[in-house]
Amino acid sequence: MTITDAIAEPLPRAVIDLAALRHNVSHIAKLISPSEVMFAVKADAYGHGLLPVARAGIEAGATSLAVLEIPVGLVLRHAGMTVPILAWLHGTGTDFRAGIEADIELGISALWQLEAIAAAGADRPAVIHLKVDTGLSRNGATIEEWPGLIEAAVELQRRGLVRIRAAWSHLADASMADDEKALAEFKAAVVVAEQHGATFEILHLAASSAGIRMPEARFDLVRLGIAAYGISPFDDSTGAELGLVPAMRLEAPIIETNVDGTSLARLAIGYADGVPTLGIAKARVAVGGIPRQVVAVDADSMLIDLGTVGAGRVRVGDTAILFGPGVDGEVIAEKWADWAETIADEIVTGVSPRVPRVYVG
Repeated sequence: MTITDAIAEPLPRAVIDLAALRHNVSHIAKLISPSEVMFAVKADAYGHGLLPVARAGIEAGATSLAVLEIPVGLVLRHAGMTVPILAWLHGTGTDFRAGIEADIELGISALWQLEAIAAAGADRPAVIHLKVDTGLSRNGATIEEWPGLIEAAVELQRRGLVRIRAAWSHLADASMADDEKALAEFKAAVVVAEQHGATFEILHLAASSAGIRMPEARFDLVRLGIAAYGISPFDDSTGAELGLVPAMRLEAPIIETNVDGTSLARLAIGYADGVPTLGIAKARVAVGGIPRQVVAVDADSMLIDLGTVGAGRVRVGDTAILFGPGVDGEVIAEKWADWAETIADEIVTGVSPRVPRVYVG
């Protein structure tokens, strides 16, 4: 018997609504126009599934894709995607040659990365996006390092080893004042780069948050991340209030009722599937359109209290909704994030790969 044979039904599942995702991408694309959408599909498309989601985003108007690592970009290329793809998280063992020859554009933030590109022996110039740190400290050359990085890139471009395409950065999104300061620093860094001989085809700075609320930060494209999945990047607004529709619905079957002769029922999903345990005393799931209190979570299952309303109509095999679009008694992922004292990005991305993804729409 194989491990697969030993895994018994029933299973939880994450239902991914590609129509909702296309709506979100299209909605943001219209908002930020004429800036373009670079669709972020890092972390297996925030847990939604890389290839189906990337295709849906392109269908909805995204003109490029963003990943972290070159190997993920190669997966997209091998799947037949031809739009520009940007990868920017590199280690000393990164295969730059494979990325360059697959036309993966490279985010560059350090001299050693340029040196590795020069030594890669690729049969074409590397297309690079030079990154300056404007306060987030998520890689990027410091203001002090920036002129040297520019000069090295310009020299490699003169030698035909790279093509400088973009200057870019990440905003911290800590406050509007912080973002405005970072925007000013980014503009100043572009001026410095131009003074050191660089010219840029495009500039990009904003992700979901600034893309929605900070038009002056949009430049040529917005790196659209969590908002594309129907989740708000803000603490003071839900996705629905922004015109977004959650793309993931996490559900699990009821596998036992009347547990120990009580009103408790058991679901086939647990913390090994990504259910957070922090704040579980506050958590609710929807069964039959009615919110039900979560009592306990273990590795592979969880207990809920059916209470008295409609409990007699609940049967083994019925479906419980942990989170979804927020209809019929469902909660949304942002609510689970509140209970778990985290962000909704972590809730959806944390759904285990062992939970099957089922695509609709």
